[in-house]
Amino acid sequence: MRFDLVDLQLFIAVADSGSITQGALRAHLALASASARIKGLEAALGTVLLKRRRRGIELTAAGESLLGHARSIIHHVDEMRGDLAAYASGARASVHLLANTSGLSEHLPKALATFLREHPDISLDVEERESTDIAAAIASGAADLGFAAEHALPAHVERFSFGEDRLMLVAPRRGDFAGRRQIDFVEVTDRDFVGLTGATALQVHIAKHAAQLGVRLRVRARLRDFDAICQMVAAGVGIAVVPEAAAKRCAQAMPIAMIRIRDAWANRKLVICARSFKTLPRPAKQLVEHLRRLALR
Repeated sequence: MRFDLVDLQLFIAVADSGSITQGALRAHLALASASARIKGLEAALGTVLLKRRRRGIELTAAGESLLGHARSIIHHVDEMRGDLAAYASGARASVHLLANTSGLSEHLPKALATFLREHPDISLDVEERESTDIAAAIASGAADLGFAAEHALPAHVERFSFGEDRLMLVAPRRGDFAGRRQIDFVEVTDRDFVGLTGATALQVHIAKHAAQLGVRLRVRARLRDFDAICQMVAAGVGIAVVPEAAAKRCAQAMPIAMIRIRDAWANRKLVICARSFKTLPRPAKQLVEHLRRLALR
């Protein structure tokens, strides 16, 4: 079984464009050469990868499988080039980490700061995504590591538990919900809300579950951090859904009440995930070991 990186890059380009002609253009190859390379791939693998249609191509099941592997291989090759170039120029190696809103705001900052202090030769590229998007990116090999809600991950993605992320309703301490310990989300969907900016992963998560109830939340104010949100709640602007850790921290200094949301989506297990921990680049493996140690505490 012999094929090279050009074959894999071409196959990705063909799959993404839905056309051998367009894929050849993206890969800077002549159409005849591209077509011969695809046929060579199929011959080497002993299976059909593409179904040729009048208006383009369609991947077979084998083609879909190869596409996932090809993306992962090209991603790791690009990482290898980048890391080695960084070492050659005296710069730092980099780890690409995707995290949901709760991870970025409540769980990861201290852990990542400690890691960076202990590893001055490594830098982190951290990006906020919704857990379902993180799962897709990790499965396709588009990122090294993910910090996500476990329920969003497919079975083949490797993971280990990091903690729990219970979402709480926060309300003014002397408001309508004073004294309530638990509540169903449907009971509050007609109230004024204070939320995060619309693009944040957590806000998308909350809006999605409101939509499943057939409602669109009435958000009076959108802010960028949980402390500011809780200040608005304390002032009586509205209620909010925030991670329990943020709610507890803010409740120590603000007149707000914390109410547990009974809905299953509000209680999430947080995990560190990767397509394969064994095949990660060394800097990413070092970060994994650091996070494993913290998860055990």
